[in-house]
Amino acid sequence: MRVTAAARPFPFVPLLPSGALTLLAFTLTPLVADDWPHWQGPRRDGVWRETGIVEIFPVGGPRVLWRAPIEAGYSSPAVAGGRVFLTDRPGSTTRGTPGNPTVPTSESGRERVLCLDARDGRVLWQHEYDAPYVISYPSGPRASPAVAGDRVYTLGAEGDLHCFDVATGRVVWARNFKRDYGAETQTWGYASPPLVEGDRVFCLVGGEGHTVVAFDRHTGKELWRALRVKEAGYAPMTLIDAGGRRQLVVWESENLNGLDPATGEVFWSVPFKTKMAHAIGTPRLHDGQLFISSFFDGSLLLRLDPAAPRATEVWRIKGSSETRPEGLHSLMSTPWLEDGHIYGVCSFGHLRCVRLADGTRVWETLAATTPAGKPARWTSAFVVKHADRFFLYNETGDLIIARLTPQGYEEISRAHLLDPTNRAGNRPVHWSHPAFAAGSIFARNDRELIRVDLRAP
Repeated sequence: MRVTAAARPFPFVPLLPSGALTLLAFTLTPLVADDWPHWQGPRRDGVWRETGIVEIFPVGGPRVLWRAPIEAGYSSPAVAGGRVFLTDRPGSTTRGTPGNPTVPTSESGRERVLCLDARDGRVLWQHEYDAPYVISYPSGPRASPAVAGDRVYTLGAEGDLHCFDVATGRVVWARNFKRDYGAETQTWGYASPPLVEGDRVFCLVGGEGHTVVAFDRHTGKELWRALRVKEAGYAPMTLIDAGGRRQLVVWESENLNGLDPATGEVFWSVPFKTKMAHAIGTPRLHDGQLFISSFFDGSLLLRLDPAAPRATEVWRIKGSSETRPEGLHSLMSTPWLEDGHIYGVCSFGHLRCVRLADGTRVWETLAATTPAGKPARWTSAFVVKHADRFFLYNETGDLIIARLTPQGYEEISRAHLLDPTNRAGNRPVHWSHPAFAAGSIFARNDRELIRVDLRAP
């Protein structure tokens, strides 16, 4: 592991009896532990709220608490109740795509769901099932698991939805979207994670009349279906409160929608057609406004009516092409909105700040994303807020502590955690969002899952 940028050693602590040392540690750095049970964290907003977290990485980098061997996949881990949940594809040898990235690859194989002990990385249970692929980038599953109470929900790249008992790995119920709905797998597979609230689990299924489906999370019974578009897209759904109602926000390949999560009724729908169904990042809510950004098609900002479940367009900005973007053209990374500005990774790796009011650019940098400081197509980095700074995890496997303000990008500290093991074009990439929980970062590539201690000394 290597660490750069403003690193400094731990402060000196005199030798004390173990009990006193423990008391001293809790006195100096109180830690409010938290889980990361599903996509974007406990509140699905991309904020890590634990306290007692390191301000700057130590010389030599943060300590790796354990490493667990796993196999290929893009899915991020979920952490809940002292357990880590992850999906992978045993035996997969394909990294990236062997040809044109828009042409699916046929591959036989299986998918696997793993449950590990968060303390030491031991496998507590696993479940495998047949999953032949006809998708591009066939390395493994994409969607993050979702944990709710004593159940965990996973979605494979070919539409295999499972509900497991957390303790034992027993399959409580299962669905297959191709078999049950006649849905066609999209070019890059199923990527939108299951979204659980109350007694419902929501999924992007695809197909005429059932783009999104709500299931009873206990039994798998269908509760409702909604929306009619040819391709569902890949964007995680989210739940918000606006206009006096709870709303399920669904960004599919042609529209951004607000639905009643209880019935599937469409409250509002704003057209935003995306090339090649590049609806990928999570819709971001900030101060009564909803924002999305797409690689080919630019960005859209909506204002949500405070009195009723309605939405009106504030602006949309699209450059002449993805190589000449105006504002922000994101791919996989979900932008961050704060204090009248938007921070996000654009189509060729530029970390940008744009004004929320009109989408005009304030600054940009490649320092956080590309090792040589050169633009590269589809470059990505994942952005998580913590206190007054951000943790950025880029596709080279570097974890960066930085401040993002209208004045610019301020890098505080950087450590290399994992080598990229997948490929995009002619470069190695690392396209799996980490989880932040229990004072640690949980990160994976195609060979191992690691837990790295981020607690303050």
